[in-house]
Amino acid sequence: MLPFPIGNMVMMGIGLIFIYLAVAKKYEPMLLLPIGFGAILVNIPYSDLMEPGGFLRVLYEAGIETDVFPLLIFIGIGAMTDFGILLEKPWLLLFPTACKLGIFVTLIISLLIGFSPGQAASIGIIGAMDGPTAIYVSRRFAPELLGPVFVCAYSYMSMVPILQVPIIKILTTRKERLVRMDFEPRSYPKPLRVLFPIIIFLVTSFVAPGGTALMGSLMFGNLLRESGVVERLRRGAENELTNITTLLLGVTIGGTMQADKFLSITTLFVFALGLISFVIALSSGVILGKIAYIITKGKINPMIGSTGISAFPMAARTAHMVGRQEDPDNWLLPAAMAVNTGGQIASVVAGGLVLTYVPVLLGL
Repeated sequence: MLPFPIGNMVMMGIGLIFIYLAVAKKYEPMLLLPIGFGAILVNIPYSDLMEPGGFLRVLYEAGIETDVFPLLIFIGIGAMTDFGILLEKPWLLLFPTACKLGIFVTLIISLLIGFSPGQAASIGIIGAMDGPTAIYVSRRFAPELLGPVFVCAYSYMSMVPILQVPIIKILTTRKERLVRMDFEPRSYPKPLRVLFPIIIFLVTSFVAPGGTALMGSLMFGNLLRESGVVERLRRGAENELTNITTLLLGVTIGGTMQADKFLSITTLFVFALGLISFVIALSSGVILGKIAYIITKGKINPMIGSTGISAFPMAARTAHMVGRQEDPDNWLLPAAMAVNTGGQIASVVAGGLVLTYVPVLLGL
């Protein structure tokens, strides 16, 4: 009988935990379920699924090494997202910008404790709270950390409410949480809505050309939505394309969780630094919200600052839920959704900035 390495058993146990969280707790089931099963698959001893020619290796080479999977995911996200809500109050983008502080603080901490510049950039990007961006950056700078970085990003994203609620309650007062925000989005002319994704793509690509493919995919998907002339393509991008790519991406990332590569001190550091990045991102958004509350003399609810991350729409729903707990008649969701939507754009811009300027500044 062939031996069953203890490390493989541990990783298969982790895979089962992911499946449990997906099925029983409904934490990001579309990702944790395939990731969990992929982790079990790859850790069956002597199955060689991640060896050259193996099933998971083929998927990895076709979808991750070529960046196809994350870019297709972004097309789907763009097709299902209404960015028009930002046309009325573009200043709401300030909150997502503040939330990206977690990326750069964590990058610096990673450098200080001995990670290479490429590894530090890959760990820092966890703070974008955006799985496809994390894959895209890690694949370029530190492919050896791709599995831990991706699993860390999506694990913490699935637990956003667990982190977000205590941070909100620690940093805000009940008076601040009771603030109501009138927010009634208006309809805008079709030409303006069509031009929005094109302009955002062009501006951000010139500022951070390293993220051109990321932002281009996101805004192309949004253009399918706003053009109104390719409904079949929009529905296909929003549904079939996103669902199939998510399935294959999850199983493939699960396949990177091989015991001999995943069970290490480095992985523990990645998860610890990822947690720091998430906490800083959420906290900085709330702190900016408190500053806005003071400047506007109580017209801004600081809780919306915590939704400036890319965990859409979970972060917006969580802030709204906390507000309703304080005041059942407080309808914070429209404002929170607007900031959360902006968080998706800000995360891609942050990824582009890291890809463009970190190699220059750190000599990669």
